[in-house]
Amino acid sequence: MSRTSIKRVRRWAAAAVLGVLLAGCGTTDQSTDGGDDADKAGAAGAKSPAAIKPVKPARTITDVKGVKVSTDKEPRRIVCLVALCDDMLTELGLKPVATNSTLLAHDAFLGKKEAGKIPVIPGGFLSPEVEAILSHKPDLVIGLEDTHGKLAPALKGATTFWPVQPSSWEDSVAYQRDLAALTGRGERAVAAEKKFRTKLADAEAHKSDKTALIIFGSDENFGVATPGNDVTAGLFPKIADYPWKSRGVEGTYSLEEIIARDVDVLFVETLSFGEPDGQLSDKLAKNPLWKRIPAVQKDQVIEVDPDVWAKGRGTRSLSIVLDEATAALK
Repeated sequence: MSRTSIKRVRRWAAAAVLGVLLAGCGTTDQSTDGGDDADKAGAAGAKSPAAIKPVKPARTITDVKGVKVSTDKEPRRIVCLVALCDDMLTELGLKPVATNSTLLAHDAFLGKKEAGKIPVIPGGFLSPEVEAILSHKPDLVIGLEDTHGKLAPALKGATTFWPVQPSSWEDSVAYQRDLAALTGRGERAVAAEKKFRTKLADAEAHKSDKTALIIFGSDENFGVATPGNDVTAGLFPKIADYPWKSRGVEGTYSLEEIIARDVDVLFVETLSFGEPDGQLSDKLAKNPLWKRIPAVQKDQVIEVDPDVWAKGRGTRSLSIVLDEATAALK
């Protein structure tokens, strides 16, 4: 697979990985009050986040990218075509009526049992079938703009379609606040945002001096996650030395360049295409250059859950990332 394809898949949050549908709408069992984390952050000396403005109910919002979304009533039958949607709904105490993401099978979300109750929408992440989407009679469908925007004409008149395209954690927070306004879940959105911002402030107050790196892919044509192009990578300059910058069409970093940066901790997102065929780190280990990376020599190569690290992009996923990353960077 070419580097261009890998980068597109990373941006799309893992194409060809089949999602899991979740039954019904209603509240989840996950708490979003943030109390314990806020207390721990305060005890550690981190600054508390600035006061977070309340979220008022609204029937029309204009999101962080300028997209206007209107619903006739509070949407409760929501179909998720992108994992950010699943993350946001969980934080707001809701479940989608359907999804093509496997994020919700993670124990920090709904767990495998709850996430496996409804079959997958045919077509997978790249080409979910419109008829299957509409069969769930959604009030709202949330998809990734550069992947699912093409569905808008087919969904028009039958439901409300909201194309999202986060490029930073701030975008994710803004999307969550807008969804909370539409669903009347403002208090939950504020609580989730406070919990995340407190965790981030704590991590920033204890920034590591180690050099970190996130790579992703399925084979030797791996990519480097960079701030501005990747929501998760955007957190890392706040919590560690993260010298990796986007190169746009010029491509990604070579193993020789990575070796020269003296990487201390290396996080690996293995993206599967069809049936899993092994971890990316094991495949790269066959390359003699791989063994010259300090993180490899010190056994500091960590395979992470790509559902959370590559696809979630919401405050719950990013909180898990912060927990796992800061523990590894101590």
